Amino acid sequence: MAYTQNEGTTFGYYQSGIQVAVIRFADGKVWEQIIGWETGRAADGPFEQLTEDEAGYELPLSDLSKKLVGWKQIDWDREKVVFPQSGGHYQRHVRIDGIVEGEQKQAWVWAVREASQPIDLIICDNEVIAFVLTGRGDSVVLVKTGWEDLTPLKLWQDPLLSQASSGVLRLGRHDVEMRDGIRLATEVWLPAGLQEGQQVPTIFMRTPYGRMDAIFRRLPFVARGYALVVQDTRGREDSEGEWVPLVHERNDGDDSLTWIASQDWSDGNVGMLGGSYVGYVQWAAASSGNPHLKAIFSYVTVGTPYVDIPCKGGTILGGLSWIFMMAEKHRNVSALFRDDWSEVIKVRPIKEIPQKVLGKEIPFWTKWMEHPDGDEFWGESDWKRHADLVKVPSLLVSGWYDDNGMGTSESWEVISRNAPEHARLILGPWYHKANTTREIHHVPFGNNAIRYDLDVTQLRWFDHYLKGIQNGVDQEPRVEYYMVGENEWKTSQTWPPAEATVTNLYLSSGGQANTSGGDGSLSVTEPDDQPVDTYQYDPLDAAPYLLDLSENENSVPENYREVEKREDVLVYTTEPLEEEVVIAGEISAVIYAASSARDTDWLVRLCDVDEEGNSIRLSDGIICARYRHSFQEPQLLVPGQIERYEIRMTKIANVFQKGHRIRVSVTSGAENFSFPNSNTGNDLATDTETVIAEQSIYHNGQYPSHIKLPVLKRG
Repeated sequence: MAYTQNEGTTFGYYQSGIQVAVIRFADGKVWEQIIGWETGRAADGPFEQLTEDEAGYELPLSDLSKKLVGWKQIDWDREKVVFPQSGGHYQRHVRIDGIVEGEQKQAWVWAVREASQPIDLIICDNEVIAFVLTGRGDSVVLVKTGWEDLTPLKLWQDPLLSQASSGVLRLGRHDVEMRDGIRLATEVWLPAGLQEGQQVPTIFMRTPYGRMDAIFRRLPFVARGYALVVQDTRGREDSEGEWVPLVHERNDGDDSLTWIASQDWSDGNVGMLGGSYVGYVQWAAASSGNPHLKAIFSYVTVGTPYVDIPCKGGTILGGLSWIFMMAEKHRNVSALFRDDWSEVIKVRPIKEIPQKVLGKEIPFWTKWMEHPDGDEFWGESDWKRHADLVKVPSLLVSGWYDDNGMGTSESWEVISRNAPEHARLILGPWYHKANTTREIHHVPFGNNAIRYDLDVTQLRWFDHYLKGIQNGVDQEPRVEYYMVGENEWKTSQTWPPAEATVTNLYLSSGGQANTSGGDGSLSVTEPDDQPVDTYQYDPLDAAPYLLDLSENENSVPENYREVEKREDVLVYTTEPLEEEVVIAGEISAVIYAASSARDTDWLVRLCDVDEEGNSIRLSDGIICARYRHSFQEPQLLVPGQIERYEIRMTKIANVFQKGHRIRVSVTSGAENFSFPNSNTGNDLATDTETVIAEQSIYHNGQYPSHIKLPVLKRG
């Protein structure tokens, strides 16, 4: 149905700074006029009415059209607007000055709070003139025609940015042959109108989720003068071969980079982009030392097998939602939505969960479970074995609550050592869906927690390292991180910040540290002789790890107040702080412990406790005892023998406010996060029996259990 009248309000729809459509709200309906990628101009002809599904648009246009009517009645001359019925809550955020039809105007961004989809509003003259949605490396702006200068689109006006100067030519699918003969389905787009012999740099993505998935988010690169190549990883979608996560990505990435560089349209400069698994493949490819890989932009990257997935600290992670989703050749998102996850993770043996729950085997899960220790099978997935070859200019983005945050820590350690002058890091108050929330599990952050510049920064990074544009991106602070509690962005030349001093907080008690009501305390003073703290760990009643089992955002800042009332949780807490304590960096713990079992797990958690007793998780780490010395050569425990455990924990920057308390807890269970250790010493994947273990934590002059905190001095 065509629209030929002039009534209504017309908006431009922009994807990462490029207009892709004209949208008109009129007569209670939504109409569109598509921008032609090939011409770069609006298509001739009338507007067409959008169907209900609004395919191709990230913004819920019909919903916004309906709400716009009510928003016109709101008095926006205040600091906060709340809509009790719809649950909407907006706060005045930042001012934008600009020119509209030759007149100086002033607008305000209004930040939405407590929203699953953070669509901010821009208000000028008491009218909603734009909507802004940001994500992990892309953004959408819907703005009233002519009012673009009052939105974050101003960021794209930088003359040193590659400008949108061409249309998009899709070359289509190429089946690229790997060194072993396997062919990988690879899609190619080029800037339209390339002259004979003209060559361009390439943005390259390798994904197990489908090479055409949300491709509209990446096409702006092509309009700005880059080739775009997106490939199905081995065994996925239209690619040949067996799907075994992690194993083949180093060689396949290497071969694919070489193929790109050999094409007539390629100038030999390739940058890789993506997040999560699509982040991991970048580091695997970088570890090949391929000379054509000139830059990477890594979001929330998956890490190596025993540091991140699937065996964090040697424990088997319980996040089966991703396993089920990726069980077939094509991603099955519906597999995530179960209401029986709490029962699923109790099925034993662990190895047979797919057969018993889904009625079929998941071959890669079976293969994982057949390799319990860090043997050569896992060595193929450990790109850090080739860390000396990783020297690619790299910008990493992650969050304090990213469940794959260890992957970013690993990658940063390598690249900041090998190429410090070309390494940058951005750490926000985010979970795996980076840059999409201002509050996580009732823990609020500032409106500035969501950034409008990530995709601009992404383009600047590639412009500099692939096109040689001297835009100053290499001269900016190497690290940006968000200070929780103060809710401000900080900068540093290193991570952890050079000014951070590692301070030991020692566990101490009179032998009754069980529960938050016990006598456990923390002190900067190394303890003298003290009695041991003990608890019983029953794998059938393990302490829970608080998370939503249907999601992958494991590491949320949840309130552990109730968990810390359990007898199998040892709790050590400072006195109320007389002044604030600020930390920023990597966290770790050294624990001296003994168990009556031949194997067990140890988990250490750091929390910030407020005046009301709420205990908010900041960081934690876990280790399977048999891997205390080596993931390659496990060693079972001698019952009752005291062992030293160094436990790597997640990173954080946090202000412990005056009156708050610092808390460290120790337990052996992390149900929902990892499968509880059976304590038998048998194969974790095939075991069906359990043993109750007597656990002992030592804290005295000979065995000074402690946590290491990177403390910053104020001023």
